[in-house]
Amino acid sequence: MEFIWLIVGAVVGIALGFVITRVISRNAQRTAERTASDLIEDAKRTADNVRREADIEAKDKALKYKEKVEAENKERLREVRQAENRLSQREESLDKRADSLDAREHQLSSQQGQVERREKDVAAAEKEVESRLERVAGMTPEEAKTELLDTLRDEVSHESANIIREAEARTKAEADKKARMILSLAIQRVAADHSSENTVSTIHIPTDELKGRIIGREGRNIRSFEQLTGTNLIIDDTPESVTISCFDPVRREIGRVTMENLIADGRIHPARIEEMYDKASNLVNQRVQEAGEEAAFDTGIHDLHPELIHTLGRLRYRTSYGQNVLNHSLEVAYLAGVMASELGLDPYPAKRAGLLHDLGKAVDHEIEGSHAVIGADLARRFGESPEIVHAIEAHHADVEANTVLDVLIQAADAVSAARPGARKETLDAYIKRLEKLEEIANGHKGVERTFAIQAGREVRVMVEPNEIDDAQATVLAHDIAHEIESSMQYPGQVKVVVVRESRAVDYAK
Repeated sequence: MEFIWLIVGAVVGIALGFVITRVISRNAQRTAERTASDLIEDAKRTADNVRREADIEAKDKALKYKEKVEAENKERLREVRQAENRLSQREESLDKRADSLDAREHQLSSQQGQVERREKDVAAAEKEVESRLERVAGMTPEEAKTELLDTLRDEVSHESANIIREAEARTKAEADKKARMILSLAIQRVAADHSSENTVSTIHIPTDELKGRIIGREGRNIRSFEQLTGTNLIIDDTPESVTISCFDPVRREIGRVTMENLIADGRIHPARIEEMYDKASNLVNQRVQEAGEEAAFDTGIHDLHPELIHTLGRLRYRTSYGQNVLNHSLEVAYLAGVMASELGLDPYPAKRAGLLHDLGKAVDHEIEGSHAVIGADLARRFGESPEIVHAIEAHHADVEANTVLDVLIQAADAVSAARPGARKETLDAYIKRLEKLEEIANGHKGVERTFAIQAGREVRVMVEPNEIDDAQATVLAHDIAHEIESSMQYPGQVKVVVVRESRAVDYAK
């Protein structure tokens, strides 16, 4: 029974489950149909919206393209119209130009006719003038043409000469200004620390009694001294002094050192004199060698021949107008080096030539000739280059200066010699020299006033402008310089300046 109830219950449950399942599936189907229907409606609406938007966008693009095409057509139409306007303007301009050319052609044809008529008239007039000129001057046309060309040639030559003279004067003024600047700079940079000096040849002795010992028995000490040293020993009434005289400055210096050592030693006899002479010779030769080496070292020249160094050192005891020649050579080397640097040249050859330029003065008492030529021969013999040799030989114009180095050495030598205090001269001789310079210049015709300036190294001559013209002023300067050279002795050189001045004065009233 229970089993039946269980079966009934199971059947009833299955039936209820089936019914419920059917109800649920129907509801789900209805819901799915409604959802599908809604989705379809939404899809239709979306599709309609997309279609409408696409139609609108296509219409906008079509409208914009149409507007663009219309704008391009309008622009092309405007350009075509402008081109048509330009073409029409050009046609009008060409028409006007053609009319103008036609008018000008007519005018030229008429003018050509006038020109031809005038040419005929001119030719006839020329023939008439030529015939008259031939009758008046007695010359053919060719002769008249030749004379006219000669006149023109003379005028052109005169004008060319004036232009050349002005250019030369302007160039010379600029060159003088540049030279003065370089010289002043060189003088400022080379400061000389020595003044004029003389080789000492007078020796002080303590007492006059010592003179007898110096003379020796029957003068044997003097004879021995003079024979060894090659000098002259002068013993006179001058108190407490003896004098040594010799043309060779080195031998004079050896004699001076020998005598001073003998006086200091007190033992004076031939054997002692010979001993002191040997010591003095070694000492002076050592000083000569050291002086030459020091001069070469100071100027930075380290490849000189040993003989040149020794000869250069001998200039330590050589003077010129009281100026020590070795110091003068060093000055010239420094000045030439500075001037060469300012000109953009290599200063080494200038310093070398400046140091060796007075080399001949060390041996000019032994060899005849100018010290410049002697020095050049020495330099050539000991391997100096041709340009250095020529600069040494040309520094006093013994040969013509043909290089910049030659002129630099001449200028540096003149500057060193003209330096205040470089060369010694007595006051009386100085005054007489200045008076003589003015006297020579005043002795010429047309000279108004004369001034000796620059310590006698320049003579400024004022002339009467009515009596002396420019050409005569040049001749006058040459004549005065030549007379000074032939009648006077002076250190360095003397510059002669002739000044001709004419003034025109008027007053505005």
